[in-house]
Amino acid sequence: MDNVFEPAYWMALSHLQYWGTEKINRLIIDILVNKKISFSDFFNLDVSEWQAEFNINEKHINELLKAKSELANYSFLAESLFEQGFKIITINSKEYSNILKGNLKTKQAPSILYVKGNIKLLNESTIAIVGSRKASDVSLEFTKNIAKDFAKNYQVVVSGFAKGVDKMALDATLEYNGHSIIVLPQGIKTFASGFKKYYQKIIQGDVLVLSTFHPNVPWSVGLAMQRNTYIYGLAEKIYVAESDSKGGTWAGVSDGLKRDREIYVRLPEPGEKNANNLLILQGAIPVDFYGNEILGEDDLSQKLKQIINNGRYSADEIKNKLHLNIDTKQLSKLLSGLNFIVSKKINSNKYFMLKDEKKAQADLFV
Repeated sequence: MDNVFEPAYWMALSHLQYWGTEKINRLIIDILVNKKISFSDFFNLDVSEWQAEFNINEKHINELLKAKSELANYSFLAESLFEQGFKIITINSKEYSNILKGNLKTKQAPSILYVKGNIKLLNESTIAIVGSRKASDVSLEFTKNIAKDFAKNYQVVVSGFAKGVDKMALDATLEYNGHSIIVLPQGIKTFASGFKKYYQKIIQGDVLVLSTFHPNVPWSVGLAMQRNTYIYGLAEKIYVAESDSKGGTWAGVSDGLKRDREIYVRLPEPGEKNANNLLILQGAIPVDFYGNEILGEDDLSQKLKQIINNGRYSADEIKNKLHLNIDTKQLSKLLSGLNFIVSKKINSNKYFMLKDEKKAQADLFV
């Protein structure tokens, strides 16, 4: 995008407050695809035409008017970004990540990407290695093993640049001469120290820095949580080094499993206090210390099926038999969501058994 006013329109629309990603994307589709008009023509329409032609309510009209008033500022900002070597990639561009668009679709795919570095990395084979900020030594070593293997296989490792697993994934990838995409939880212009640190790798084409947020916005917890969606969205495969039973990794992986994403989780060692086994229980693929799939007897789902095959068990009993580190109420909720389990309350107590065995074991619920 060489014309600075065109990206100004995209920026104004992409950062509409209170709209949400899906509504913004649908407006963009309506303007460019359905109505087949330019952004310039759209912003030159009056309020009554916005309401009639695009079915925009009063609250959202006010946000559009505010965005329209800021077009000149966005134009200056776009010019400043270009002068500093940044690029703006819009969702209708050929340079936009097909993986990101395919995974997140209209509902969640960001309409605009601010980037610096090798943009070709957006459409190469990608993986993400995710995990806790306070990951154990074994989780960090696992991360290094995975990053090393994929770097040697010329696959791009997506990183969120957080402490712990994210940072290890990035640094290990670069140590083994691999390629990485850094997904920021902040505006791209606020990453000055990071650009200084990775300058050489960026100009060599080994790193792409990416943000979906307003270029000047600082880091925040909310943006970090939102950023996780884009890390998972940019990856073809996801490897989990370590997860708690709540937080960003847990939420992202649980959501990915519901979407049938290809997710691999490190099988924890005996005595480890993390929620890796719970993610495996939900359908994630267990892998060993080197990322190799573990099949058969080590399948936690199979162990659960064996335990409840001939009887009914409470969540607390299952927790003890599987040696799971989780709150009993949370485990009960998780078990209720598994497609091979059926539950029933008896005398105020909830019990679980195999769904396939429901008829054969019906007498157990008498």
